[in-house]
Amino acid sequence: MTVALSFHDVRKSFGPVQVLHGVSFALQPGRIVGLLGENGAGKSTLMKIASGYEAPSGGELHIDGRPVHFGGSRSAEAEGIVLIHQEFNLADDLTVAQNIFLGHEKKRGWLLDDAAMREGAAQVLRQVGLAVDPDTKVRQLIVAEKQLVEIAKALSRKARLLIMDEPTATLTPGETERLFQLMSQLRADGVTIVYISHKLDEVERITDEVIVMRDGRFVAREATARLSRQQMANLMVGRELSDLFPPKQPVSGDAAAPLLKVQRLSVPGWADDVSFEVRPGEILGFAGLVGAGRTELFEGLLGLRPHHAERIEIGGRSVRLRSPRDAADHGLTYLSEDRKGKGLHVSFGMTENLTLMDLQRYATPWLRRGDEQAALKAAVAEFGIRAGSLSLRASSLSGGNQQKLALAKVLQPKPSVVVLDEPTRGVDVGAKRDIYFLIRKLAAEGRGVIVISSELMELIGLCHRVAVMRAGRLQATLSAEHLSEEELIAHATGTH
Repeated sequence: MTVALSFHDVRKSFGPVQVLHGVSFALQPGRIVGLLGENGAGKSTLMKIASGYEAPSGGELHIDGRPVHFGGSRSAEAEGIVLIHQEFNLADDLTVAQNIFLGHEKKRGWLLDDAAMREGAAQVLRQVGLAVDPDTKVRQLIVAEKQLVEIAKALSRKARLLIMDEPTATLTPGETERLFQLMSQLRADGVTIVYISHKLDEVERITDEVIVMRDGRFVAREATARLSRQQMANLMVGRELSDLFPPKQPVSGDAAAPLLKVQRLSVPGWADDVSFEVRPGEILGFAGLVGAGRTELFEGLLGLRPHHAERIEIGGRSVRLRSPRDAADHGLTYLSEDRKGKGLHVSFGMTENLTLMDLQRYATPWLRRGDEQAALKAAVAEFGIRAGSLSLRASSLSGGNQQKLALAKVLQPKPSVVVLDEPTRGVDVGAKRDIYFLIRKLAAEGRGVIVISSELMELIGLCHRVAVMRAGRLQATLSAEHLSEEELIAHATGTH
């Protein structure tokens, strides 16, 4: 078949750091190709070169056998190559229709043809299964809806090669199913799809073949049917990767008072009369579909949303939490699911991010940079943060290392209870294993850990108990011996 796009000895350096080392492979039309690798393997950089967002330092790209040089993403889109970013590339103050046609506006003479753009937007929104008015402002959408707008925007560009970077990270199972049906239809129409994902079960199901990168190099290409998920994971990390989840330790504090006890907490519009508790050494999971109210429940608990509760106890004492600072002062911290928007200041350095929640320790009576640097060195060692230099900005780290830095940050105040919202979203299988073992370590130290996750196997593998929410209400709390995907899905969908 005619080759849609091929890479020939593509290299890329950022200053003295070389991130791609002579990558060569070809993509054929009408195929779904899984592009696998740990964070920092070079996948996203290579795809940014393919879509015109970065220029290669060496080597060439060929389309249909002819060399091409992109001056930017617009010239790549003119060739039919469209990238759906992992981090949203949307303008919050514009409408859905305006975002879909941004930079590609339809006109009638000298004027914008708003009616045609609304109609075109409605058509691609139907394709992705998103039932929102095209005139809705993007800022009014939840995270999963924004992801579907990104996919709709790419479809409006009539892509010949569609690159999807973690497209299902925020989608419900139903939305993911709809996306897979759409991908199958696009493949049948001859579109090439590059699917970047750390969810190996999805890669196994939807792709025709996988290409594996490691440390900026091409290392393997195989038909998906010939590889097990375990073999995929081993190729990604370059070693045998077994025991993804640490063994569960018994909760030593079974007879002890709860570290956190919440009675009848409500967050207007999101959660209603939710009660739960977590004990020393316990990992408590929260499951539920997108929109079930899990994140909003804990944002309310920490004072980020209006809320009311009959009683909140931390360490056996009744408390009132008006803000995350109040919560941290009482020993409760929260890591947001939005790593780049709320978890880290990505334009700040690693040091500033790490110590931000506990500045009083490092800035009384004045800022002691030596102590901050010592704290960062200790965190890098303890959390396994891989960085070429301790002076890097957070934006320069890979997704998995950003997540580890964010986790180290929320643990700086030494909380007794830590809430982790989607702690492994968008990180590779090696970083996931690291984070799982860090979570186990926190529990082993006697802390209470709450994990909110959309990955059911993550909850089953990690947690002592899992609370399931649906439509703002707590449906059930299941102990470890009753945890299964079928049970969790049944409670989350109301079919139990």
